[in-house]
Amino acid sequence: MTGVQLQPLVDALREVVLGQQVIHADETPVQMLMPGTKKTHRSYVWAYATNQFSDLAAVVYDFSPSLAGEHARNFLQGWRGKLECNDFGGYKASFELGVTEIGCMAHARRKFFELHATNKSTLAEQALRFIQLLYEIESELRDLEQDLRRRIRQEKAVPVMEMLHAWMIAQRNVVPEGSAISKALDYSLKRWEALSRYLEGGAVPIDNNWAENQIRPWLLGARTGSSQDRYAAANGRRRS
Repeated sequence: MTGVQLQPLVDALREVVLGQQVIHADETPVQMLMPGTKKTHRSYVWAYATNQFSDLAAVVYDFSPSLAGEHARNFLQGWRGKLECNDFGGYKASFELGVTEIGCMAHARRKFFELHATNKSTLAEQALRFIQLLYEIESELRDLEQDLRRRIRQEKAVPVMEMLHAWMIAQRNVVPEGSAISKALDYSLKRWEALSRYLEGGAVPIDNNWAENQIRPWLLGARTGSSQDRYAAANGRRRS
């Protein structure tokens, strides 16, 4: 089988990815044809990518028959770095084992964006303005060295995050319980520590969009596969 022949390459790329201190992870459903049934079953492909700020860029795709957290835990195994990901519960076991969670600001922003798009919420718009400031700062830092990126984040982004946090707490105390805006606020407030960790250094991106971009081809054209496969497609390149 082709998958067996390619396994050494997959193992080597996995070793490269897990050799990084910061990696991204994302997952997406794919339809798998069940042998002998002519029916499909919802399975998943997980993407594990090196950090976009790293000199080495690589991504490994790992297939699993379910969304159980054991699949992410088995892939990461003894790795103890910083994992940038969404709030999917399957990663929680790895955090309990020593992996550091890095929250995705794009996911937090999305909650407010959807709320503003559907009913023109003024509170959601205010939250979007704060988050936009953070992204404007990041746009200035994209090509800088890590130490300089960290210093500028501490100088410019930390005060914005502190204002955003204080604003969110104040609004949460007055908005109706169970309202759409309260849920959007809770999403960020409950994950605030993870969302803020990118500010601690210069090696961690503000969001997980890098991994989402790597997994997008699967969303555009997922293929069916054998239930016996734990296959991975991977690409890697060293930047010049």
